[in-house]
Amino acid sequence: MLPLEGVRVIAVEHYAAGPYGTLQLADLGAEVIKIENRAQKGDPIRQMGPGGDLGNLDSLSFQAFNRNKRSLTLDLSLIHI
Repeated sequence: MLPLEGVRVIAVEHYAAGPYGTLQLADLGAEVIKIENRAQKGDPIRQMGPGGDLGNLDSLSFQAFNRNKRSLTLDLSLIHI
């Protein structure tokens, strides 16, 4: 059993710093659910980084920072604070 099994984390993050932090939580067993902005075609790092674009809005950088996570997109422009 991993130390964070049974913990669920909702992550609203992009690029590298936030995803790196929740990657650590996921590697320790937490269930991390990444929320991506549909209006921006998901996390911008999907279209950049080492290895270039793998097509279908995926990149090596995205894969490296987001392993062991679930992901979904929402239209965040509908949220008004």
